[in-house]
Amino acid sequence: QVQLVESGGGLVQPGGSLRLSCTASVSIFSVNAMGWYRQAPGKERELVARFIGGRRTDYADSVKGRFTVSRDNAKNTVYLQMNSLKPEDTALYYCNLVNMGRSYWGQGTQVTVSS
Repeated sequence: QVQLVESGGGLVQPGGSLRLSCTASVSIFSVNAMGWYRQAPGKERELVARFIGGRRTDYADSVKGRFTVSRDNAKNTVYLQMNSLKPEDTALYYCNLVNMGRSYWGQGTQVTVSS
């Protein structure tokens, strides 16, 4: 069973920054995909940013230029650096790992952008 543990969420003012971390209980070196999704109240879960394979990245249009996904294979950890945060970025952020036809989710970490 793969476990994903997220951290780094919190309350930040508009224009501020946060960095989320997601550590997996397995090696992430060769997983099919790993990254971040978010779900705001009353909305569907949506892709934020992810790695596909080893190096290719995929970003939602709404976060391009502001968010950066990165990884440390030695630590089995994926990060999401979020800059220039906006109130509309407020959501529960989930880590996701896909490998060998199975999808795993973390418990989520809350990000609230408010003055």
